[in-house]
Amino acid sequence: MPPPAPSAGCYSVPLGRLPVVSRPNSASLPCRPLRSVEDLRSVRLRSASAFPHLICHRRCRSAISIPKFDQFGDKPKGDSSFFMENDDDDDKQAIDVSQKIEERCFAGTSYIPVYVMLPLDVIDNQGKLAYPEILLEQLRALKSINVDGVMVDCWWGIVEASAPRIYNWGGYKQLFQIVQQLKLKLQVVMSFHECGDREGRRNMECLSWGIDRVRILQGRTAVEVYFDYMRSFRVEFDEFFEDGTISELQIGLGPCGELRYPSYPAKHGWRYPGIGEFQCYDAYLMKSLRDAAKARGHPLLGKVPPNSGSYNSQPHETGFFRDGGHYDNSYGRFFLGWYSKVLIDHGDLVLSLAKLAFEGSLISAKVSGIHWWYKTASHAAELTAGFYNPCNRDGYASIVSMFKKHDATLNFTCVELRTMNQQADFPEALADPEGLVWQVLNAAWDASLPMASENALPCYDRDGYNKILDNAKPSSDPDGRHLSSFTYLRLNPVLMCSHNFKEFSRFVQRMHGEWVPNSC
Repeated sequence: MPPPAPSAGCYSVPLGRLPVVSRPNSASLPCRPLRSVEDLRSVRLRSASAFPHLICHRRCRSAISIPKFDQFGDKPKGDSSFFMENDDDDDKQAIDVSQKIEERCFAGTSYIPVYVMLPLDVIDNQGKLAYPEILLEQLRALKSINVDGVMVDCWWGIVEASAPRIYNWGGYKQLFQIVQQLKLKLQVVMSFHECGDREGRRNMECLSWGIDRVRILQGRTAVEVYFDYMRSFRVEFDEFFEDGTISELQIGLGPCGELRYPSYPAKHGWRYPGIGEFQCYDAYLMKSLRDAAKARGHPLLGKVPPNSGSYNSQPHETGFFRDGGHYDNSYGRFFLGWYSKVLIDHGDLVLSLAKLAFEGSLISAKVSGIHWWYKTASHAAELTAGFYNPCNRDGYASIVSMFKKHDATLNFTCVELRTMNQQADFPEALADPEGLVWQVLNAAWDASLPMASENALPCYDRDGYNKILDNAKPSSDPDGRHLSSFTYLRLNPVLMCSHNFKEFSRFVQRMHGEWVPNSC
């Protein structure tokens, strides 16, 4: 069962007044665009990740002993898309461990904690823990290979569904007790997962930044709703803070919990590698834009670029993003400066309240790795997402400064992707994930800001794990800087297959700086 839509829920707000952003077609899939051919091939397999009770079968032997599915209900009959259907699919998920791969030795290197994301629907829509017996077995398996902990989304749409300030934490408390008993750590995501696009379509991923300070949620502003939720969580789970079970709070700042605009919603027709669209057409953000233009002394600047294309446009097809386009003239610089500032101000405000609610605890937030069109001058996909990062400007320095202000760890995605693979699968996208990761890593580390990461796409093979390790512990860094932690996306039946689980265990050892045969 997917997590609930992050709507206003119990708040009586006229639909036309509450701007909101689309969610993926299935909440069981990771909130990521399809970025490679391998990703396209694995969509069906990844759908199983929302059903932890389903296990791999045929040649894919489970790494743990799981009770038969029949005790929880009838097994799906016929052609079920939630089971892998042939042996070839299984084989594609893991590299042949006998294949010779030249590897770095990480023995004696810094210890980087490894966490594993739990399924998105580990808590069902009624706020109850789904399939606790199976989850317990899976967590024991993770503990057996010395995984440090797990990450779980605490869905605002579930917890505060019945009435304002009435919070149902029951399922989460049961989950946390299991994690506590196994002596694992918890990364907890405050998931506040409504901004209309130019066609007036409502987007259900997150509340518009335009109502951060507007009292339209039964007398509360959006940030007051967020703060009350976080404060309730801190009081309810005090014992897990005190004994150190909760090691980190990741604060949701936008769609999929990421600091960005919902500029590429698949539900509205976006397909990789489209540039996306600006997301500031609701009444509140349009007023903010007009006010900024008036304050600048040029009211005519207060409009959204009319020549910026549509969701699936490419930069050279638009007057705004093409080389020499309007993105770099005085109007473009004004608009993009305003657009990115609204995003950063939103993050600044929410993190300041999180710091207050979770005083003394480690907080973090996620920034999306938007790597397509990185090799063009305008970096169009980053611009529509709110990252003002064209080739002649560092768009991540201001984000890093905002994180630094709140001592918040920056969690960045796509550390497992190789530019060469992106060029082979989608050469027209002019993507460069390695260049983007290098830029953000250096921006964070130059400011002495802790940086964590996670993979953007499913990863089961040694080549992907080696890329993560290279980014986590760069051999070329003279200061020996490294990631503060890594979170694996995500616990699912494919990961628990014996050959995949063995490969993952090997990866965990190397992240911990242990000696591993055949790598040193």
